[in-house]
Amino acid sequence: MASAEYTVIHGRPDSFYENFDRKADLQHTTHYCPGCGHGIAQKLIAEAIDELGIQDRTILVSPVGCSVFAYYYFDVGNVQAAHGRAPAVATAVKRTRPDSVVLAYQGDGDLAAIGTAEILHAANRGENITVFFLNNAIYGMTGGQLAPTTLIGTKTTTSPFGRDPLNEGYPLHVAELLATLEAPVYIERVSLGSNKGIMQAAKAVRKAIRNQMDGLGFSLVEIVSPCPTVWKMDPLDAQKHVREELVKVFPSGVFRDQTKDRAPRPAKPPAPELSEIPGILGVSTSATEPAEPAVKRAVDLRVRVAGFGGQGVLLLGEILAEAGMQAGLHVSWLPSYGPEMRSGTSNCHVRVTDARVDSPMVTRPNVLFAMNEPSLHKFFATVQPGGLVFYNGTALPEDCIRLDVTAIARPFFEVADELGSQRAGNMVMMGAFLELSDSLEARFIDSALRRMVKTERWLEIDRRAIERGRELAHE
Repeated sequence: MASAEYTVIHGRPDSFYENFDRKADLQHTTHYCPGCGHGIAQKLIAEAIDELGIQDRTILVSPVGCSVFAYYYFDVGNVQAAHGRAPAVATAVKRTRPDSVVLAYQGDGDLAAIGTAEILHAANRGENITVFFLNNAIYGMTGGQLAPTTLIGTKTTTSPFGRDPLNEGYPLHVAELLATLEAPVYIERVSLGSNKGIMQAAKAVRKAIRNQMDGLGFSLVEIVSPCPTVWKMDPLDAQKHVREELVKVFPSGVFRDQTKDRAPRPAKPPAPELSEIPGILGVSTSATEPAEPAVKRAVDLRVRVAGFGGQGVLLLGEILAEAGMQAGLHVSWLPSYGPEMRSGTSNCHVRVTDARVDSPMVTRPNVLFAMNEPSLHKFFATVQPGGLVFYNGTALPEDCIRLDVTAIARPFFEVADELGSQRAGNMVMMGAFLELSDSLEARFIDSALRRMVKTERWLEIDRRAIERGRELAHE
């Protein structure tokens, strides 16, 4: 008996992984509940990726929520984003890899709540990305709280008496909202409440991705989707709820389509050469500036500068970073300060290194500038063995004595006051640092000082302060 011929109508898309890895006791299930719209939506996207032949170019950005599990299923480039930030991350990916096809996949508790700023501004810029917005009108992953799209009267864990527009406001209509903007090229809402709706959703998904491939700009498909488990319905009743209730509030339709009229976005101009950047930023490159030498030795400064606002904490850090750049090193400068203009806490992290900076955070400094006692107590224990500590005081407190660091306690700000201004205390500390460390040459510090201190009087005071700090290091 001859074997029967057959044609596969539905199967696993090639852009899905062959196996969906899960914990040992859950290998027989997916992450999604029976009847959940995520499975349908993801299959439509995967089929579109296969049809358009873009699997090796696709990068999927999925944030927090049930959307977070997408990377378990899509055999494409995957990037995880913080809650609501998928459009911002997708923008960065697309701009740095313009030949890729970047898809953001978000739920309503993500896109329409914490992520409203990101989606609004990405759409308003007309970013050439594609966004799929799963709207099931509830927070599914975290237990059924009221979402921005929850219907009026619906009871949730955070609206136990039903959504009241006078208390929680009205359901947010994302497609209609974004359609008021000039930049988006295509916005459509579809639903997964019927086979006809699913077929229309498949067309919309393909079109939204094709628009990006053609360089037309921002496209968003809102997909009204069932959530049987949190709605406390069986899958069939959940689909009926989509057809008979959700679509009344979120009707399907095209809200914006400029696909035929929109010209492709022009290619971005190439990035400027490194040698052009000083001119673009207006940074002087006159002959009086020291030339950038090739670094011949290892440099790895991990600096923490801490004190009160108004003590020049941030300026000291900036000058170190500027001097490092002038010396041809890799640098970073990360400030952290309270809201007060004066007397609030202030500190900064500075990295100056001959290698690439892996992180701007300095949790284990090898140099600490502590401009007051609270800062010394806070950071002294974090200094690496062999490190340098400069403390603005006459002596170290008894509980801040270590034999494995070099600690210099001097009244740096009182000394600066004798030179003309207590505000130059930070530069007295800088001078002591230059005397005890050979990581940066004084000429680079002076060059940075000239760029950042515009008043000749203050420049002269700061220079005197640095010289006095050098002397003070040995007194």
